[in-house]
Formats: sequence, C-alpha cells, structure tokens
Amino acid sequence: MSDSYLLAAGLLAAGPISAPPPPLPPNWLESFRALFDAEELESLTTASVVAANPTVEKVEPEFSGLGKVAPLREWQPKVSSPSSGSQLYAQRRTALKAGQLYTRLSPGSFAGVWGKARQQPTHQQWKSLLAQEARAIAKGQGTNRLNVLVGDSLSLWFPSEFLPRGKFWLNQGISGENSGQIRQRVKLIDQTRPNTVYVMAGVNDLRQGADDATILNNIRAIARHLRKTHPESEIVLQSILPTRRAELSNTRIRRLNRQIVQIAQQEGANYLNLHSLFTDEQGQMRPELTTDGLHLSREGYGVWQSAMQQAEDWLAIHNVR
Repeated sequence: MSDSYLLAAGLLAAGPISAPPPPLPPNWLESFRALFDAEELESLTTASVVAANPTVEKVEPEFSGLGKVAPLREWQPKVSSPSSGSQLYAQRRTALKAGQLYTRLSPGSFAGVWGKARQQPTHQQWKSLLAQEARAIAKGQGTNRLNVLVGDSLSLWFPSEFLPRGKFWLNQGISGENSGQIRQRVKLIDQTRPNTVYVMAGVNDLRQGADDATILNNIRAIARHLRKTHPESEIVLQSILPTRRAELSNTRIRRLNRQIVQIAQQEGANYLNLHSLFTDEQGQMRPELTTDGLHLSREGYGVWQSAMQQAEDWLAIHNVR
C-alpha cells in the first residue's frame, strides 16, 4: 500500500485552460494537509466501517489546513458540444468507429452526426459502448500512459478538454448508476493498463434509498477488484460531493466520506477529498458550482480539474507505487 492514502486537493486557482498552471509555492507540500477538522479526525479513529476485515492502522492524514479551491475564473469561449445523453452517445460512437479516442476529440467533433441525435440510448447500449472503448484502448495504448474515470453522470460529463494533459484518458461513467452497478461493470477495464483509476460513486445510491452498508461494501469491492487486477496502478477513491438537494443529507454524505477514507487506507488506495472544496459555509454544494443542486456547472468541473491536476502532480513527484 502506498504510504500516503490521502491526496491533497489543490489550493490554487488556475488561469485559462490554455495557459500553464501557476507555479506552486515553495512549501506547497506542507500546505496540503488535510481534509478533516479535529472533530472529524477523532471520529476517524473510532468510526466502524462495514466489513472491515483488513487490519486498520490509525488514520493520520499527511496534509492539513486546506482552504477552498476557487473555480477557474477565466474561460475560453465554450464551443458547441453535446448537451444531452443522446448527443454524447452519438459523438462517442462515431469517434469509436473512426478509430479515435473520445477524450482526445475537440468538443465539437462530429457535430454533423451528434447534432441530429434524438433517441436516448439505453443503459445496456452505454455499457456496450464503454466496453468497446475499453477494448480499443487495451489494444491501442502501446507505451502511452493511461488514466481512467469510473463513476456516474458526474464522471460521464467531465469535459474532456479539462482532463490533465500528457496521457490517454478513458471515461467509464454512466448516468444514473449506483455503486452496485459500477461494481458490476468495473471489470470492463480489466485488460487495460492504467497508471491511475479515479473512482466516484455513491450519490445515486442515496437518491435510490440505499443504506450506508450497501454503499460502503460496494465501494470497498470496487477498490479491492481494482487493486487485484491492477496491482501497479494508483487507485484514487474520490469523496462523495455535497448537494443542494433537501432530500439528500449532507451530514450523511460527510459520514460516508469519513468511512471511505478508511476503506482507501485498508484497500491500498488513495483518497481525494473533493468534498471540502465544493462545500459552502452551510455544508451544502457551493451554488456557483452546480446547475441543479447535484450536477456540476462548468465552474464546478474547473474546481475538480484543479484538484485532479494537483493530485496528478503529487503522485508524479512521489511516484508512490
């Protein structure tokens, strides 16, 4: 297991997407401390985790004093790109047929095809498409570095142009999926050779009435499967994001995240705390980062991008696995 299972989410606001990120301060590693206040840290050492079979060492985050990551303030003009599931599916299917990787397309690619798309793909069609994309990258990766996003609609709609550069990316998100469904299909990437796999799951379970034990057991199973099939890869469990939906308890989300930290530690994974970066003073999703209280705005993805880039930088510097 890597000796650091807690990854810092960044402190710096970035400039335009096309511009290089601002330089890190000399003491940036010292400033990347942790993700929980004193009360939360105390609860980490005592909270029980469902099916916690592995021996648990005391949770001592390496980083502390995180501030807010500001959303990216300056944007290039947004070009026309798919805005519905039918359009996105059509674009990705067309790219696959053309032998191109979806995440390396310009946002408006194949507009002549997806602009006419109206029929919503079924869940099975999405799974089939993602399986085909995974097989294609497994065959064509060569010596290129590969990262994978695994999750639900939050991952599905991560703008490809925001993904950290210098590697291939495989997006394995499907809208509406709960942690059990993600668990069932994570095997689709078994034949790939990723450097890092980013996992986000759980919010749809809350919407669908699942209990904590179900969510945590599924997340543990996902992490365990990825660790077994990709022993040389970095597995990053990302926190469940806060919401602005009254029916979804942010207190419960915080409790689940505290236990996901322990799962990451026990299963040889890393933990990326996005939650604190998206939270306002009332413990809800910051309003400017969401479109509907649950899904992310462009600025919301900018915050996620900044955090992910700094996680990538941290992993590269430490070469933890």
